[in-house]
Amino acid sequence: MKKINYLVTPVLAVMVLAGCASDPIVDKRGVNPQKYEADLAECKSFAQEVNTAGEAAEHGAIGAAIGGAIGAIFGDSTAAGQGAGTGAILGSTEGVQDGERRKERVIHNCMRGRGYRVLG
Repeated sequence: MKKINYLVTPVLAVMVLAGCASDPIVDKRGVNPQKYEADLAECKSFAQEVNTAGEAAEHGAIGAAIGGAIGAIFGDSTAAGQGAGTGAILGSTEGVQDGERRKERVIHNCMRGRGYRVLG
């Protein structure tokens, strides 16, 4: 049971720290601040449809399979388990990062679609 805690804790920490996508940098010259805030809030709500946890789980499962296979090839069952654990953590972390990048793209594209000059 302790081995599982060592695997789950870092994954959960990464997911919590990922939080949400950062706000876009927008040229606000001539922009109504209230309309901007309302548009940004709506675009952020669209971005919440990105399933970051699902991406983390999918990448984690793939990482576990690859890590376990590599561990089995180069070692024994202990190495396979350690490889699976390491692969799960690395894969989950990548999945969270991919999900957060997708959220940022959704927000940026949404704001561009509303006529804002998104700089980054």
